[in-house]
Amino acid sequence: MLRPWTTADRRTVFQPAGGNWMTVEEHTVELPSGEVIDDWLWVVTPDFVNVVVETTGGEYVCFRQTKYAVEGTTMAIVGGYIDPGEDPLTAAEREVAEETGYRAEEWTSLGAYAVDGNRGNGTAHLFLARGAVPAGDGVASEVAESDDLEDQELLLLTRDEVREALLAGEFKVAPWAAAVAMALARATD
Repeated sequence: MLRPWTTADRRTVFQPAGGNWMTVEEHTVELPSGEVIDDWLWVVTPDFVNVVVETTGGEYVCFRQTKYAVEGTTMAIVGGYIDPGEDPLTAAEREVAEETGYRAEEWTSLGAYAVDGNRGNGTAHLFLARGAVPAGDGVASEVAESDDLEDQELLLLTRDEVREALLAGEFKVAPWAAAVAMALARATD
């Protein structure tokens, strides 16, 4: 039978002043073999949501944007951190409204996944939102507002265009690519 690693001790080695967006810890871990590692680094970041949004017309709401850790531009989907005490679905609904101006009637969880199986970095909660329509005044913004500092452009793409972008490696962040792949696998004509 496989045995998990155990954490014998942990201490904070870095936490930025005035923020709780990231903490670096040093753990003492015991491997199933009994070996002890005294300086295992662990990164604590908030859990987050990523959402693939499909409109009532069968178009997918995506972004073309820049990210500091990505060379050039990338295709992206809706995403953001889960606020303390917030349910992942509530966070997903909030992020879709904030970033796109859309609301959706049908929500499917695509699962919750560890981002880095050995170093932490939060949990990704992935969703598919179907039947999306512009909220409020009935018109979604052509360029969504972002509080993440990147430039971005809101796009409405066909399923084939999203699939082509995925296969061409244009979704350059792993949780986004995974969510898109799972959403396309669940899509029906």
